[in-house]
Amino acid sequence: MLNKPAYLLHVEGAVVLIVSLAAYHQLEGNWLLFFLLFLWPDLFMAGYLVNVRLGASLYNLVHTYTWPLLLGASAWIEHWNHALLFAVLWTAHIGLDRMLGFGLK
Repeated sequence: MLNKPAYLLHVEGAVVLIVSLAAYHQLEGNWLLFFLLFLWPDLFMAGYLVNVRLGASLYNLVHTYTWPLLLGASAWIEHWNHALLFAVLWTAHIGLDRMLGFGLK
């Protein structure tokens, strides 16, 4: 099991998803808004309509943990509750994708 990176990435994604859902609940986020915005990062796949290189670049841009973690840290420091909830939602989306095996392109 520990010598199978794909399995570990699936487990990691599941853990990130569960922790993100727990954080969203703890922060008392609006669940209707969560479900309405949950797939927003996938809108960047529209870049594939232009060409594969742009599509993959845009997809990778919004499907890395870097940006939601930076947003979450900034939101935490500045007490921007809505931005923090958005960062948690974004992280949950990435976690689900990784759990399902959709990695970076």
